[in-house]
Amino acid sequence: MTRRVQCVKLGREAEGLDRPPLPGALGQRIFEHVSKEAWQEWQRYQTRLINEYRLNLLDPAVRKFLSEQLERYFFGEETARGSDKGPAEKEHPPFLGSEKEGEGKGC
Repeated sequence: MTRRVQCVKLGREAEGLDRPPLPGALGQRIFEHVSKEAWQEWQRYQTRLINEYRLNLLDPAVRKFLSEQLERYFFGEETARGSDKGPAEKEHPPFLGSEKEGEGKGC
């Protein structure tokens, strides 16, 4: 029998994760309130963030940014009722400056 959770992202009951995806309190919170389906959506979104912003995962500021985005993605104000756009689509990461590399620069 699979474990079921009331998913905060999907707004309905769905199959839960097999184990906490991260160590610590945040990982436990995700385990208790996020479905497998929503976690897979997050992983695709995270990959998009990494590729779009060309993030270096060795940079502590980048890891902090992704952790903040993860928490906002699942537990932010727009969860389960908001748009498909994640928080990062509304603002650029502070360590990138005001625009992404190559954008807004004339040739």
